[in-house]
Amino acid sequence: MKNVMKGIKELEEIGLTPGEAKVYLALIEIGVSTVGSIVKKSGIAYSNIYDVLNRLIEKGLVSYVLKSKTKYFQASNPKNFLDYFNKKEQELKSQQEQFNSIIPLLEGLQQSSPKEEVELFVGTKGLRTAYEKLFSHLKKDEENLFFYIHDEKYGDQADSFYFSIQDIIKKYKTRGVCNEKGRKSEFNKKAKYAKIRYANFPIPGNMEVGGERLLIISWEKLIIGILIHSPNIAENFRTYFLEAWNKSKV
Repeated sequence: MKNVMKGIKELEEIGLTPGEAKVYLALIEIGVSTVGSIVKKSGIAYSNIYDVLNRLIEKGLVSYVLKSKTKYFQASNPKNFLDYFNKKEQELKSQQEQFNSIIPLLEGLQQSSPKEEVELFVGTKGLRTAYEKLFSHLKKDEENLFFYIHDEKYGDQADSFYFSIQDIIKKYKTRGVCNEKGRKSEFNKKAKYAKIRYANFPIPGNMEVGGERLLIISWEKLIIGILIHSPNIAENFRTYFLEAWNKSKV
């Protein structure tokens, strides 16, 4: 029994289904047989036996003869597995050639399809990394747009952080809309390369958009940056920002 189970497992490993392995081994043991004997020996149900036998015949591992309108099946010589492997190898080679021919098409679709992903960054070091990723995808002719809500709870910390990443920001055209309290921000006063206006109406939060990416920032006790890569979300934010910009004051 152990040898039979081992044989089934090894035949499965070389590409046969469990049913095919059981039927082939049954035929090896009992020789030329009718369907009834194969069912009894292999344990495969009558409802499935012909399907299994036909697959083995297609693979060249089983053959049959017709005697008085009754089919007698027998296992082919085990060496026929070499022919089976050669056939599989040729099929695999053909499939590989077909796949190679469509790789350029698939790569083109991958490059043209919008990619959407979300990344989370924690702490000021993490936030700097988020800004580096945001600006690394920004083209020279694209604008960096932001909303900033200044609050005394985190104002000094936020100012200090933005001064520390000026080497990243000042290379790009930048416009921002802040709340009225933002006029107290030392960074807003000194960052002459950024065009800033102030809103006397609610603005959505601390957010920044560049290209196809939107960065959302929380300046609470645990500083968090959420970088969203979504062309659709970035474009919607950009549209909203431009409306807010037109309604804001210098």
